[in-house]
Amino acid sequence: MKLKFKIIALFVATTVLSCKTESKEKTLTDYKFSEKGIVLNCDEFDLKLLNEALFSFEDDILKTYGTPAQTGNPNLTRAYSQFIRNAMYSRAKYEDIVSPHSAKIFEVLKSKTELWNLDNPNDKLNYNSAVIRCISDNMTDKSLKATMDALIETNSMSSKLYGPAILSNYGAAIRDKYLSAYVALEFYYGRMFDLDLSKVSEKPKPPVDFNKIPLPVPGEDPHAGHNH
Repeated sequence: MKLKFKIIALFVATTVLSCKTESKEKTLTDYKFSEKGIVLNCDEFDLKLLNEALFSFEDDILKTYGTPAQTGNPNLTRAYSQFIRNAMYSRAKYEDIVSPHSAKIFEVLKSKTELWNLDNPNDKLNYNSAVIRCISDNMTDKSLKATMDALIETNSMSSKLYGPAILSNYGAAIRDKYLSAYVALEFYYGRMFDLDLSKVSEKPKPPVDFNKIPLPVPGEDPHAGHNH
């Protein structure tokens, strides 16, 4: 009888603890980039949240770093190059980059405890999480994948060691969305733990310079629609 009572008590305690843990997880209610679809398929994680996090990150860095003064045309390649370099060398001003939407996403990501290792004073990302395994399994760049796998296997994975490999091949981070997800989680959302999100606000749109002549769109007739 006593054994039966102990088993029941243990079951109840475990259930209550599980419920408390689950209740701490937050959910995202506002999706701005859902029309972009699912480019990351990590079944052990919230797919909509993970994809939204990636697209919001890319939108933020594109607005901050992606528009050269010479042309005024947004360029994601330039955005990745500039962001990764600045993030690696602690020059990224996150308070000027992070949008309120990304801040909301981070609050939800932060509640996914399996994703983080808060005991690490440097990198907050948990390299043994299901998301990182998914990223590694699906990366298309064989060299970067091999480097990541080797660092994780030897328990020496860090942004300091892996960052230079990405910086020297940042184009891969644009083509390979799983690598893009690593960049977003490691160098963007992982850095928000030390950011005062109450100071994050919508960034003013840059003024239009009417003296600049927009570059023609490839394949488009620049004289189309004009009467000559």
